[in-house]
Amino acid sequence: MKSDENKNRNIVILSLLVLMAVGFLIRIAVMQFSGIYVDIAEGNAFYHRIIYAPRGAIKDRNGKLLVYNQKSYDLLVTMKVLDELASKGTPIDTDGLCAMLGETRSQIERRFANVKNYGHNPGYSPLTPQRFMTQLSPEEYARVSENIRKFRGFAIQSRTLRNYNYPSAAHILGSIGEVNQQQLEEDNFYHLGDYIGVTGIEYSYEKDLRGVNGEEILLRDARGRIQGRYRNGVEDKQAIPGKNLISTLDIDLQMFAEKLLDGKRGSVVAIEPSTGEVLALVSNPSWNPEFLVGRKRGVYYPILINEKTRPLLNRAIQGRYSPGSTFKLLQALVCQQEGGITADTRFPCNGPSSSPIKCTHHHGSPVTLLNAIEQSCNPYFWLAYKATIEKGCYVNHRFSHEIFHNNYNRWRDAMMSFGLGFAFSDSDIPGLKDGAIGSERTYNKIYGPKGWRALTIRSNSIGQGEVEVTPIQLANAVACIANSGWFITPHINRNDSMLTRRHQSNVDSRYFAIVQEGMWRVCHFGTGRHYQVPGIEMCGKTGTVQNSHGDDHSIFVGYAPYDDPKIAIAVVVENAGFGATWANPIASLCIERYLTGACSRQELYDNIASTVKDPNVKQFDDYINSLQ
Repeated sequence: MKSDENKNRNIVILSLLVLMAVGFLIRIAVMQFSGIYVDIAEGNAFYHRIIYAPRGAIKDRNGKLLVYNQKSYDLLVTMKVLDELASKGTPIDTDGLCAMLGETRSQIERRFANVKNYGHNPGYSPLTPQRFMTQLSPEEYARVSENIRKFRGFAIQSRTLRNYNYPSAAHILGSIGEVNQQQLEEDNFYHLGDYIGVTGIEYSYEKDLRGVNGEEILLRDARGRIQGRYRNGVEDKQAIPGKNLISTLDIDLQMFAEKLLDGKRGSVVAIEPSTGEVLALVSNPSWNPEFLVGRKRGVYYPILINEKTRPLLNRAIQGRYSPGSTFKLLQALVCQQEGGITADTRFPCNGPSSSPIKCTHHHGSPVTLLNAIEQSCNPYFWLAYKATIEKGCYVNHRFSHEIFHNNYNRWRDAMMSFGLGFAFSDSDIPGLKDGAIGSERTYNKIYGPKGWRALTIRSNSIGQGEVEVTPIQLANAVACIANSGWFITPHINRNDSMLTRRHQSNVDSRYFAIVQEGMWRVCHFGTGRHYQVPGIEMCGKTGTVQNSHGDDHSIFVGYAPYDDPKIAIAVVVENAGFGATWANPIASLCIERYLTGACSRQELYDNIASTVKDPNVKQFDDYINSLQ
């Protein structure tokens, strides 16, 4: 009986052993078929070296090369090799390494510590080459190339950095920088130490410009040392260069406008009305785009971010301003559309004695719409605004707030149909900021649903109050006027057709002719008459905008030629005073430069370019220029 029990126990144990063996064999088979062993074996035998794709070049609309690549080199180190040398009594010559790299012993020691620090270098492996120093300068590369044979375990890796043919357009061209941890997690294309577009065109078109990296497969021995190429490179993958991009910019116009803004805080935005292509996008103060390339970025970025004139703010797309009298052009259109006025409507004006809004000009009364645009008559546009948003509000001698709110919302919607209010949602220009046109909800919150009327928000009528725009929105609105009611979203890539992104304003085309004529009269008989473009019929509107933080802002919007618009422009010069004195001549000179390719008014150009309106900007401009 006992013998039977032992026999049964042996059978059970043997069965368990057999099952375990079978399970183990099945597991091995699954792992082999799934490629896990293959991957482990390859991981030990192969080293996959990235071949970086050349980044695509960027050109201007006329084919002029703006951004291209230049050779750059990283110094790599394999810590396993250094450890083996040290174990054999031949440690690295630290003093020699310091001399080769032009750094102190403490700097070199810090580099070694960073290489082995998983927090700083998450992909660290002692078996594979790690970045020790990136973006060697030509002088550093020459020294390293000559001496690197003395330092086993070190190697040089080639890659490219951006270079620029012109010290201009830094804001819109943008820059590249090292990927951060979040970007590494979001896109497996990137590896630690790779570069990515962080601003401007470089950011918007990162996936087109970056290309596709290649790969070189190298063999390693049991100690992790590189022994050569796997199968003589048959399995290697060639890098695919990034796509070149033709931008909409005219670099000559861009540099011309930048020069006119020297010593001033402001912006210039120029657009081709028929296509929405951005011809120039200028923000000052600015900097040479090469300052944010490679290791220079770490030196100059803190200078830019800490500068009190805020050069990193792209005023052309992020600055928010009251449009002032330039808003009267849209007011004239919307008030006609909503039935508040007609082309023949006349309103009285008592000049500076007018109330509740004074006029800054003395002219005849009553005033027609055409004269009101030409003379920039504040009372006319206040009365037109009031007539529009309070139209039909008196029912049985009682004011209907419901009708009033509906009228206001129709007026606001029409204004926003010109591209005001919210940032363009279908533009390829990154960093666009919203403007503002006070909403019914905002006013209800401030005054209560029945606590506000036209008089309460009268400042809106002349482009003040709760109305704010960015310069690119202003330029686009003028392009819409030039097109008699439609615009194509402002964009920066000429390769990418945007013709399908056409937007129609809420104003019927028949209302635009009188506004266009009024703009023509501004430039020939009104506040813009002193800066007519020789031989070109120019249309425009000046604006002098009150500023609670200092002197008035100078603003001008316009387009030309009158009968066949090729350029629409908006100019803002902060704290400069009258629109007719500063923004107007800058716009006039830019229009002439773009349409004729020359500047016939050299004395005017020299005077504007050399005049300092903001000493702080001048000091920064001089300092940044001294670094070039």
